[in-house]
Amino acid sequence: MSLAGMTCLVTGAGGFLGQRIVHLLLEEEEALAEIRLLDKVFSSETLMNFASKGKAEVKILEGDIRDAAFLHRACQGISLIIHTASIIDILGHVEKQLLWEVNVTGTQLLLEACVHSNVQYFIYTSSIEVTGPNCRRDPICNGDEETAYKTSLTSPYAQTKRQAEKHVLEADGQALKAGGILLTCALRSMYIFGEGSQFLQNHLDQSLLNKNIHLRTSRKEALVNPVYVGNIAWAHIQIAKALKDPEKAKQIRGQFYYISDDTPPMSYADLDYELTKELGFGIEPQLPMPLVMLYYFALLLESLSFLFRPFFRYIPSTNRHFVNLMNTQFTFSYKKAQRDFGYVPRYTWEEAKQRTSQWIASLIPQRRAYLKNKTA
Repeated sequence: MSLAGMTCLVTGAGGFLGQRIVHLLLEEEEALAEIRLLDKVFSSETLMNFASKGKAEVKILEGDIRDAAFLHRACQGISLIIHTASIIDILGHVEKQLLWEVNVTGTQLLLEACVHSNVQYFIYTSSIEVTGPNCRRDPICNGDEETAYKTSLTSPYAQTKRQAEKHVLEADGQALKAGGILLTCALRSMYIFGEGSQFLQNHLDQSLLNKNIHLRTSRKEALVNPVYVGNIAWAHIQIAKALKDPEKAKQIRGQFYYISDDTPPMSYADLDYELTKELGFGIEPQLPMPLVMLYYFALLLESLSFLFRPFFRYIPSTNRHFVNLMNTQFTFSYKKAQRDFGYVPRYTWEEAKQRTSQWIASLIPQRRAYLKNKTA
């Protein structure tokens, strides 16, 4: 199957993952009729990257995912939506209400616009955090979509992603205004790394300030399996093609899939080290304090944040959810995605590592200069 002649709307198209999805859509041999890129704002650099690339017509739509009228206009004539737009917030920098409005209400409004505008296919970018880890740090090793897990979501971000995913999957089979039905599915992505990652840039800044030594935020044995941005983007393209096949669509619709790749399981902190060790970076040998102490230290900071709330907004540098997330073994297989819609990673671990490391190397001089001026 191909996406030839389809009209596709990508939300969050100016973001880390959204940009990669758009590039893959533009590279399709059989061109789409039109690709609409929706985001609140696009940088001039992003717009230049999309200019005159590929055969498909590209339209830029700047607007708010919470604006129902804007979404109805954006969805007119669209046959496929890839919904990546989301606020990612682990440490509580964003107000809970704003997180809910963008991640949940925005998704609901988009689904309503789909029904009104007769959009046939809807793919939602979910997150591994809708599964866990839970507050007891119960591990999962090579889990899959059938793995039972007692989830207790304490993170507002995880709660909003879970609720948004629920709305998407429940919308499958909904009748469209002009006839036919809406087909939906969700991809639960592992932590995404690769060129352009704001998280990797932040970690680089921290290590540069620490004399090229990465902070040890996770135990070495807390294995996870991050996914390269090019591979999770490729999974979106492959499932979009599969949804067009009536037989494959029967298996896929209304389902969620874990998307990982062949990145070797390692802790989050060790991923940072692995991507930069050939650039001369090191990593701290152990956590700054025993894990139990670290957990209660995070609790103390959360308590202070609560006590200060009537006077000013204090955002702790860590919290219990972050400690649990970083220190729980949590790995998942992509075999069901491979079986149901033919997902195979496009990039090997070696390629992903090389591309990401080269990008990090290109950042180092400018980040050093920025940090030097900032601390001067």
